Amino acid sequence: MWLDPNLSVLFSLLLAFFVVYISIPSIVTVAHEKHLYDEPGRRKSHHQNIPNLGGVAIFAGLVIATGLFVNIAESREFMPVLVAIVVVFFIGIKDDILIIAPDKKLYGQIIAAIIIVIVGDVRFTSLHGFLGLYEIDYFPSIALTGFVVVVLTNAFNLIDGIDGLAAGIGMVVSLTFGTWFFLADFHNYAVLSAALFGSLACFFGFNVFGQKNKVFMGDTGSLILGLIMSVLAIKFNEANISYKGVYSIASAPAVSFGILIVPLFDTIRVFTLRILRGHSPFRPDKNHLHHRVLKLGFSHFRSTSLISIANILFIIFVLACQSAGLISLMILNLSLATLLSLVTELIIRKHKHNAHVHI
Repeated sequence: MWLDPNLSVLFSLLLAFFVVYISIPSIVTVAHEKHLYDEPGRRKSHHQNIPNLGGVAIFAGLVIATGLFVNIAESREFMPVLVAIVVVFFIGIKDDILIIAPDKKLYGQIIAAIIIVIVGDVRFTSLHGFLGLYEIDYFPSIALTGFVVVVLTNAFNLIDGIDGLAAGIGMVVSLTFGTWFFLADFHNYAVLSAALFGSLACFFGFNVFGQKNKVFMGDTGSLILGLIMSVLAIKFNEANISYKGVYSIASAPAVSFGILIVPLFDTIRVFTLRILRGHSPFRPDKNHLHHRVLKLGFSHFRSTSLISIANILFIIFVLACQSAGLISLMILNLSLATLLSLVTELIIRKHKHNAHVHI
């Protein structure tokens, strides 16, 4: 490698941040000239036309920084991963500009998953003893990993409903995975995590605090974000099979679920509610966690901050309790997340009741 591995992590973060910083003003200008907006609507949380091509800048920062600072010779799977990112980039940008049918968007995600899992061979090979199972056969491994890639890709797409939330959660998760990869000497994945963090950190500023250059990440950004998170989660689980160093993580699948608790649990919760009400799980509504928190009267920024802090607390919790055992920790994850969801719902109902009383 032409640069010290530790410095490459820092430089990838800084370069990604810089590329996004210089890209977004130009993207916003073009979006205004060509009327490429995300328009307000019944299910939208904004009230004015906002350019939705911020994902283009995220893509540029991520690919340029990763391409320069990842040692491809050491990790052959990175080229297929980058190809898969390009695939979801084109799916996302077409959806942001022209709108494409959900099934076609899903087919594109499946193609990206196939490239990662089969061509790149980035896949789960062990269940870490879950239900007494360790090694997974090749074809079940492909099916399981492909499913996880598609679920996580969509999960981040689903939480991208208020300013800063997808980017904020993405920053928290990429920093967590990236720190572990850095400490455990998986430098290429530390570089990928750092490049993603740098891209999201810069985008977050424009998305949350921007006035003239305010921008949304759109499907382009959220799909890329979810895809990379799936790759980081898979590698985190796989690395902890053979890695026996001081930073080894017990119950890695349950820990990674806790790290990704906000997008994963929100997706499970919303899909379950829709099915119980006799609706399609893919029918859009305003029952996501961020919609519920907004109903308490919080601003977008405060809602994003609260949800991000909750995610950070979950990460601390799962890391502290990793020795509890895989099944026990997974049950604790789901139980605690369900409890917090119920508490939020009770607070919302009390808030509504008090509002009616005062009327």
